Amino acid sequence: MYQQILYEVEDPVATITLNRPERLNAWTDRMEREVRHALAQAEEDPKVVAIILTGAGRGFCSGADLKLLQGIGSGTQATDEGEGLEADPGDPEMGASFRQTYSYLTSIRKPIIAAINGPCVGMAVSIVLYCDLRFASNRASFFVAFPQRGLIAEWGLGWTLPRLIGTGHALDLLLSGRTIDAAEAERMGLVNRVIPHDELVKHVREYASELAASCSPASMKIIKRQVYQAWLEPLSEAFEKSLQLMLESFGRADFPEGVQAFVKKRPPKFPRL
Repeated sequence: MYQQILYEVEDPVATITLNRPERLNAWTDRMEREVRHALAQAEEDPKVVAIILTGAGRGFCSGADLKLLQGIGSGTQATDEGEGLEADPGDPEMGASFRQTYSYLTSIRKPIIAAINGPCVGMAVSIVLYCDLRFASNRASFFVAFPQRGLIAEWGLGWTLPRLIGTGHALDLLLSGRTIDAAEAERMGLVNRVIPHDELVKHVREYASELAASCSPASMKIIKRQVYQAWLEPLSEAFEKSLQLMLESFGRADFPEGVQAFVKKRPPKFPRL
């Protein structure tokens, strides 16, 4: 079914690997459809608690395939959207802002962790910012050259990037189009942490597995929704919602199980989604 990605489930983690290494995993319409379909699979699979998004070969993603961009400019764009890959992952209740192209990743009911194994370029930066966490190889680099190509900050990047790293850093990267390495990305807050290259995927799998072993999937789903929706809410509204959600959490079976696990010093046994 999949031609441009790899999809693997190793309980409790699903791994989606962009798989066009000969093109540095350049993004295509078909890849978009395959990633969306795989995310829907992972979201519905009770074995999966967390999802990893990474790239094959020496890079994460070189951005949009230049052949497609040339097609747009000449009016001869060819598409291969992938019939039979229709899917609509994510929570519709998150609202329209978090249900757009790529922003729908924020509405997926399970944590998505980007394991950025090399160059992350152009629209790929937009995509990883919609992931919940970003772990980078020490060989990773980040590069957006929109003004140099006569383009703008696409796919909501002008909205997400300042919220994550501040207006000054965001404008520096967007206007200059300069390349930054993993260490600078970590200092800015663009990535959560930098991992030695050969240990990256192993580290991210271990992190995701620890979430599955110690955290309530239902609680993580709600917390993820809280964090993103709060970007659009005043504090008073977010505060009131948190009170209501806390009261609701007292009534779920996860709460007494979490307390008992702590008291008895044993791993919790939370139900999967």
